[in-house]
Amino acid sequence: MTGRRFSWSRIAAVLVKEFIQMRRDRLTFAMIVGIPILQLVLFGYAINNDPKHLPTAVLIKDHTRFSRALVAALENSGYYRIIDIVGSERKAKRLLASGDVSFVVTVPVNFGRNLSRGDRPQVLVQADATDPAATSNAIAALNGIESTAMRRELQGALANLQPDEPPFKIIVHKLYNPEGITAYNIVPGLIGVVLTLSIILMTALALTRETERGTMENLLAMPVRPVEVMLGKIIPYIGIGLVQVAIILGAAALLFDVPMIGSVSLLYGVLLAFIAANVCLGYTFSTLARTQMQAMQMTFFFFLPSILLSGFMFPFRGMPEWAQAIGEILPLTHFLRMARGILLKGNGLKEIAPELWPIVAFLLVVGWIAVKRYRQTLD
Repeated sequence: MTGRRFSWSRIAAVLVKEFIQMRRDRLTFAMIVGIPILQLVLFGYAINNDPKHLPTAVLIKDHTRFSRALVAALENSGYYRIIDIVGSERKAKRLLASGDVSFVVTVPVNFGRNLSRGDRPQVLVQADATDPAATSNAIAALNGIESTAMRRELQGALANLQPDEPPFKIIVHKLYNPEGITAYNIVPGLIGVVLTLSIILMTALALTRETERGTMENLLAMPVRPVEVMLGKIIPYIGIGLVQVAIILGAAALLFDVPMIGSVSLLYGVLLAFIAANVCLGYTFSTLARTQMQAMQMTFFFFLPSILLSGFMFPFRGMPEWAQAIGEILPLTHFLRMARGILLKGNGLKEIAPELWPIVAFLLVVGWIAVKRYRQTLD
């Protein structure tokens, strides 16, 4: 036994040993450096609570210079980006239900004539209020548009039509969540968040646990194929995920009164694909990690951008294009849109199909990687 006196040399020796171990464990070292950088980049550049240039469709029933001035004023506000001029209310409703647009502005018949008479015609603005935070500032900006949109048009002979109050009135209809209840937006999203963290983490520990406990040799000696081992390990976690979903949906209905307008069976069908994608990703992490700690680190490294860039915590359309491109790769992004669309809008398979196929594609790619990695583990 060494002397009992305090020794800086012994502390230095242990210190050097720890740095050598950190250098050898490259994955842990990368996480130590990478996670703070990732947080700085995402919170500094990608997060924006004031989304602008929101996609907007316009239904114009009176093509006059006044309607053109109104559309120009909407775009000049910075909150609205006109992406479509629709010809029917049916198409406008479909765009809102699918999430392709956040607003539909309807200019009524005889808008210009009634405005010239000083009758204060009404303009209807329908808003997708499934995420109240994403549309609240844009709706607030409409007050200014009422007062300034026709300032250039009401001059000369029409100058007397500029009263103290706005020359027209904007009526806002908040669809799908008219009261702006946050729980209606958060609780359906929690299904995806809880599944992403728990399923990936549990599955990621599956293979690394076998290695650490020394039971991997038993799997290698078994006369089973890699795909069979993989399916045998991931199917129980799919069942666990479905149980978690049942608990969350029950709480959503009983505690938060979340409306469930659409088909619950369709939601469970979507959930199977989403859970399978997360299970395959977790299994891939388990083939890459040497220890359970590394598997946990990779899980949290994936979970951080998932929760920040998917639209769960912050408005998706408020992010820059590069952040949205990353978010479109993540399964959670597409699942949130489908879950909110089914529960709050009553969407069917036709409306959610554009969001379903990216999850299926992610599942196929990650599943193929998991099988290839497991074969390498066997070798």
